[in-house]
Amino acid sequence: MSLHLGDIAPNFQAKTSLGNIDFYEFLGDSWGVLFSHPADFTPVCTTELGKTAGLKSEFEKRGVKVLALSVDGVESHCNWINDINETQNVTVDFPIIADDDRKVATLYDFLHPNASATATVRSLVIIAPDKTVKLIITYPASTGRNFIEVLRVIDSLQLTANYSVATPANWVDGEDVIVVPTIKTEDAITKFPKGVKIIKPYLRYTPQPNK
Repeated sequence: MSLHLGDIAPNFQAKTSLGNIDFYEFLGDSWGVLFSHPADFTPVCTTELGKTAGLKSEFEKRGVKVLALSVDGVESHCNWINDINETQNVTVDFPIIADDDRKVATLYDFLHPNASATATVRSLVIIAPDKTVKLIITYPASTGRNFIEVLRVIDSLQLTANYSVATPANWVDGEDVIVVPTIKTEDAITKFPKGVKIIKPYLRYTPQPNK
């Protein structure tokens, strides 16, 4: 299948490095990040999982649960986690899915035959509490992800889910945001009491409303 923004993220049951899980039960009412790796004991993936573990408190304060996926088995994952902890000076305590039958990879469109017939590509999906897919990013196996960017996107998604705003290029938490075009300027002035800066009729900034 092909997964698109706005789709309901498929549920699944799987073995992981922390035991068996039901994906929906694991997420509960939280936001979720599911990201795939080409294989265990690969250098770029090792740094990615280390970076994710190092950002544990950042994900937690945003109410986000993370879990990874690789096509190798549980025993391999557990041995790899030892290497990650040692080389990246972290403690990996989030689950890594053992997807040796590629069931989850197929559900989430993590297999791209033009890139590899057997290994998952470096994909990442952000899932909202209502289980809708909010972001899909796919990198080639040679390029590691920027998890600071992942956190920035989560900040934007959580903000824009609750307020009638959008975030401009390179926006980071705390900066001014854009009033969405569907709101008339006179209504925006009332809706955003911190002020509305009108650059063009379609380009209007306001201070971040939840700050």
